[in-house]
Amino acid sequence: MPKLNPEQQRAVKTIDRPLLVLAGAGSGKTRVITEKIAYLVKQGLPARHIAALTFTNKAAREMKERISKLLDDKQLRGLRVSTFHSLGLDILRKEHKILQYKAGISLFDEQDKITLLKNLISHSNANYDIDSVDIYSGKIGQWKNAFITPEQALSHASLDDNIAAQIYVDYTRSLKAYNAVDFDDLILLPVLIFQNHAEILEKWQNKIRYLLVDEYQDTNITQYQLVKLLVGKLGKFTVVGDDDQSIYAWRGAQPENLAQLQKDYARLTVIKLEQNYRSYGRILKVANQLIANNPHAFEKKLWSNMGFGEPLRVLTHKNDNEEAKQIVSEIVHHKFKTGADYGDYAILYRGNHQSRLFERSLREFDVPYFITGSTSFFAYAEIKDILSYLKLFVNPDDDAAFLRIVNTPRREIGPTTLEKLGAYANERHISLFSACSEMGVREKLPQAALARLQKFCQWTHKTAAAMQTGDTFAEMNAFIQQINYHQWLQENSNTQQAAERKIKNVTELLEWLQRIAKSEDESEAEKGLDDIVSKIQLMDILDRNQDNQAENQVSLMTLHAAKGLEFPHVFLIGIEENILPHQNSIESNNIEEERRLAYVGITRAQHTCTFSYCTHRKRYGDITESEPSRFLAELPEEDLEWPSKKPVDEAEQKIRGKANLAHLKSMLS
Repeated sequence: MPKLNPEQQRAVKTIDRPLLVLAGAGSGKTRVITEKIAYLVKQGLPARHIAALTFTNKAAREMKERISKLLDDKQLRGLRVSTFHSLGLDILRKEHKILQYKAGISLFDEQDKITLLKNLISHSNANYDIDSVDIYSGKIGQWKNAFITPEQALSHASLDDNIAAQIYVDYTRSLKAYNAVDFDDLILLPVLIFQNHAEILEKWQNKIRYLLVDEYQDTNITQYQLVKLLVGKLGKFTVVGDDDQSIYAWRGAQPENLAQLQKDYARLTVIKLEQNYRSYGRILKVANQLIANNPHAFEKKLWSNMGFGEPLRVLTHKNDNEEAKQIVSEIVHHKFKTGADYGDYAILYRGNHQSRLFERSLREFDVPYFITGSTSFFAYAEIKDILSYLKLFVNPDDDAAFLRIVNTPRREIGPTTLEKLGAYANERHISLFSACSEMGVREKLPQAALARLQKFCQWTHKTAAAMQTGDTFAEMNAFIQQINYHQWLQENSNTQQAAERKIKNVTELLEWLQRIAKSEDESEAEKGLDDIVSKIQLMDILDRNQDNQAENQVSLMTLHAAKGLEFPHVFLIGIEENILPHQNSIESNNIEEERRLAYVGITRAQHTCTFSYCTHRKRYGDITESEPSRFLAELPEEDLEWPSKKPVDEAEQKIRGKANLAHLKSMLS
């Protein structure tokens, strides 16, 4: 391992005891994890007994690519590199019987969850408030991430939370009736299985004999429990994390999990990676001084041998329109002066709403740009429709899928019919699909409406059976033709071009599903329809905001989305009180996480970092006065440059004029 520094080498070779690697920004943590996997295999541990867990599909893919350069195909066989939730899904698929679930479990996303909660609220006699459905949904997610079951929530709920706890109980019962789980269940349910069934836990501990976890500071309490159960008392694990980059408290992340390891594992070794391979020294000096204002369980200080670099600039603007114009002008000027590419620049902000004015200015200057978090492939209606059909074929008890496609294309099954069907299903605690075939429903629905529903259900059963026993993909194409879906798209598109785009998306989806059917794991047979559907559902949820390649375009993204990325030149905009730190965080006294967010932004920069704030900003139609962020006052003054406080440089103005003229000529040409 000649390319690793001494601390990295030590982290790779420590395999006989629990290990926490405190990896600062840009310190090569992914390299350590991948080299460690290769080292474990070469030390004699088969890859099929190693698992590495990440938080995003993108991180897992990158890790797999790097490992494939260190080991051959035979050595790699059986290695698991996946997200936490993908592991949880596999555990549930293999152990579903212990929870009395049927095969083909459906996975509910947030939209499905909200739909089910609304249905429960509207058909309940309890004092539920349908306008608070988002609050109930969030609370249920918080409980699951904090490893609190419905029964525990109900018995310990405060007066304010009592209604949410009641709904949590009803929601969990309904999910079970629909043979479905939600995203948070993918961690909670495996933990409950392991806690209550020692023989299943032992089986998985024998399967995963060494565990590596990336971005450990982002784990929640339930994920910590999953890790703790899998590694057992021996603690054969390496976790890599950085408490200074913990920026996901709002979704349950517990940076305290890093310190908890010391209490739970007396033999824990802690290794710090403090050499940064990304940024110039001055950027790191500024970042270090900012984050030193937070309390720390572990002290560390980033350093670099890449040179000291330029001062970090602080730009002041009279309003947010001027801010957007000036920043874009700065990028044009800097590109002209240095010969950089547009892809070298990133504009980072606290909230998505801040991008609008920058988009306008970038368009006016004809500067190509890319916004991370653009529409996901899975968000298109036609993709949701076809996936809902497939979900229903795999699991007829999936109410969300049933409701989406029972009248798509039109089958003359109206909302009144569905409302009556839903009321009956709710009384009986069964799914909508099951309710269609019960004797009692005949009293609730007109004969013609019931006949149409039953015809749809019979067709669904027949098609599902054909797909499970015959040529899955031939049957898939056949059912799309049977329902005249392409014609439906033609009739419901504003233009012929829009219809063709939608049809092309459906074709692309079918081709993609076929590729997924060819198993990544050679030890498994070709995947069945239920496996394909569960994988694609998880991909959908994890990749909603999947990063596409920005290529040679200026990147615009939130500070949260920027984590893990790096750019030669970074502009941090809106560095003002009530924006960064955010007003909600100020009111809830959660300044530490906002400071970590600013730290993450600064440490994305490789060569230059520019801060920007306004003295006045438009909010809700009114112009209000703004104050510079308190974080600017925490930075070392000697490493900052304030152009507004310097005399006008005529030579610099001439260069800027030339840059703008050159850019104008390129636009005209």
